Amino acid sequence: MKKFTPFLIILLIITIIVILFASMAKKEQMIATVEGNTEKKYIKIIPNHYHDIECAMTIVNENYACEAISPSGKTWFFDDIGCLVNWLEDKSFKDEAVLWTHTEDTGNWIDAKKAWYTRTDPTPMHYGFGAREHQKEGMIDFETMRLMQLRGETLADPRIRKKLLGM
Repeated sequence: MKKFTPFLIILLIITIIVILFASMAKKEQMIATVEGNTEKKYIKIIPNHYHDIECAMTIVNENYACEAISPSGKTWFFDDIGCLVNWLEDKSFKDEAVLWTHTEDTGNWIDAKKAWYTRTDPTPMHYGFGAREHQKEGMIDFETMRLMQLRGETLADPRIRKKLLGM
């Protein structure tokens, strides 16, 4: 029995840890999708209640948050427009999807395809694309931002970061 005591203690500790994590996961119940949004309106994000379906990060506030809604009304949540672009690219409904983004200049939720984007915002995933409702010099449109994201031309690339920020 003495030979098995350390093994039993370790097994007991591991079991306790697994039970604790399982119970915490049930309590949080993070939301990644919502069904039935047939009006295709944005859904108000409750901080620390939703998580990004692409990168799995918790959405801690609406800054830089965005949503994609399929033709059936299923809604997905993202903490960064770059995550939305990456995720949406291979979806069969990408051209019909309704996309919402939270703007930094007005704090409104607007059609992401009509927003203007900066390239140097401190976004959660460090892509740098911050949405604005009103265009200013140097901003890019949705399609340009989408192509840059898919090509990896974001602040996450050290060469682009140095070019845009001098760092």
